[in-house]
Amino acid sequence: MVSARAVAETVTDPELPMLTLAELGVLRDVREEPGRVEVTITPTYTGCPAVDAMRADLRRRLADAGYAEVEVRTVLDPPWTTDWISEPGRRKLREAGIAPPGPAPRRASGPVPLTLGPTRRVPCPRCGSSDTVELSRFGATACKSLRRCESCREPFEHFKEI
Repeated sequence: MVSARAVAETVTDPELPMLTLAELGVLRDVREEPGRVEVTITPTYTGCPAVDAMRADLRRRLADAGYAEVEVRTVLDPPWTTDWISEPGRRKLREAGIAPPGPAPRRASGPVPLTLGPTRRVPCPRCGSSDTVELSRFGATACKSLRRCESCREPFEHFKEI
């Protein structure tokens, strides 16, 4: 029988199907006990609409692999960060035309300061130019913004730093 971790690491994200939950950093832990598997995930943000689909996909894949009892736990502490996206995951985002995130901002605990003003330069995943503009702070999902490259004129999504 294939290990439960190996099976769980093949499950893809419902909103970013080019990435596995492991590459996205959402898959936190997989524990096997006799007759039982416990999987721990941390969604990209509290209230992520894809978390139910993630749980169902993990349960189905593990059941198909012969694991009869599967529990999927969601933990929110520590909160997910884009720093948890693996290098292969970042490469796959770029290959899919989505600019991967830069380093996540470091913040002290407490209230999150509101910053108005220019965001960092985001290179175009198609031509590499850093002459890009933000068209919308939110893209197809809350974790992405919509941008356009001024060099090649192509629109693209940027996975925001969280």
